[in-house]
Amino acid sequence: MVQALVVALVAVLAGGLVYAMAAARVVKQYERGVVLRLGRLHDEVRPPGFTMIVPGIDRLRKVNMQIVTMPVPAQDGITRDNVTVRVDAVIYFKVVDPASAVIQVEDYRFAVSQMAQTSLRSIIGKSDLDDLLSDREKLNQGLELMIDSPAVGWGVQIDRVEIKDVSLPETMKRSMARQAEADRERRARVINADAELQASKKLAQAAQQMSTQPAALQLRLLQTVVAVAAEKNSTLVLPFPVELLRFLERAQQGPQPSVAAGRPQDGSGQPAPERPAEPAEPQGPVEPASPMDPDVVDPAVTAQTFTDQPLPDVPLMDADPGPDGSLPEAGPDGVPEFDPETVPEFDPEPSGRRRGNPFTHH
Repeated sequence: MVQALVVALVAVLAGGLVYAMAAARVVKQYERGVVLRLGRLHDEVRPPGFTMIVPGIDRLRKVNMQIVTMPVPAQDGITRDNVTVRVDAVIYFKVVDPASAVIQVEDYRFAVSQMAQTSLRSIIGKSDLDDLLSDREKLNQGLELMIDSPAVGWGVQIDRVEIKDVSLPETMKRSMARQAEADRERRARVINADAELQASKKLAQAAQQMSTQPAALQLRLLQTVVAVAAEKNSTLVLPFPVELLRFLERAQQGPQPSVAAGRPQDGSGQPAPERPAEPAEPQGPVEPASPMDPDVVDPAVTAQTFTDQPLPDVPLMDADPGPDGSLPEAGPDGVPEFDPETVPEFDPEPSGRRRGNPFTHH
C-alpha cells in the first residue's frame, strides 16, 4: 500500500515537473509576450521575466521592442527635372504596440521595408536633383511622414529616415563639374576685376600726387631700376617715354592737308568756306624744269596744261588736210587713224605746232 502511494506520488511529481517545464516561458527585457489562447488574443501582454502558459492551449509570441535599423535597397527613379538617379536610404523604427504588430500585419518588418521602397520612389519623382543633393533634411521628413502614416496601424513607430547616397550618371557628373568650374572661374574674374579697379584708383591717386612734384617720378624710376637690378639679372629694363615716340611719328608723317570733296578743311574737320577768286596775274613763258633738246621734244607741248577731262567724240579739226583738201578718217573710237608711213615733222618755231600730226591739240 505504501509502495503504491510512493509510486503515485512520484508519478504526480514527475507529471507536474513535465507540465511546469512545458508551461514555463522567459521573456527578455527588450521583448514583450503576446499570448494567443485557443487562437484568440489574450488581453494581457506578458512583461519581461518568467511567465507561465497553458501547454497545448496557449501560444506565446515574443515581439522585439528594440529600434530596428533596416537598409532600404537602392531605387532607380527619374526626378522632376528628368534626371535619372539611383537613391538608397536607411530607416529606423521600433514596435510600440506588440499586439497590433502580431495581429494587424503578417510580417511587420517586410511591410515596413516595402513601404519604405515605394515611398522613396515617390519622393524621387516629386523632387528636383538640387533638392536631392542639397536639401536632404526636407526630403527625409517627407519620407518619414509617408512611411509613418500606414505604420501606425501596425503598431510600429518610424523613428527617422535618412537618404544615404544619390548616384548620378557619369554624363551628369561631368556636366556638374563643368558648371562648378565655370562658377569658380566667374568668381575669380570678378575678384580680379575688383582688384584691378582698386589698383587703378590707387594708381590714379599716386599719379595725381606725383604730378605736383616732378622729382617724385624720377625717384620712383630709380627705385624701379634698383628693384630690377637687385635680382641679379643681366637685363636692365628702362622705361621709355611714350610722348617721344608720338613726336617722332608725327615728324615722320609730316603735315597732311585734309581735303573733303575737293575743298580744304579747317581744324574742326568742316570744309573751309570758299574764298573769292583772285585776279590771275600775268605769267611769263613757262620754262622747262630741265634742259630739253628742241629737236626731240617740243617745248611748247611740255608747257601745256593737261587735265583729266575726256576727249570729245568728234574728229579733231586742227589736223592738216590732205593733198585733196580732206581730213583724215577717224577710227571707231573717235580718234583719227595713224598712218605709220607718215612721219611727223617738228617745227622749230616757238609756235610749237606739229605739221602733219593729227594727234596734236591744245
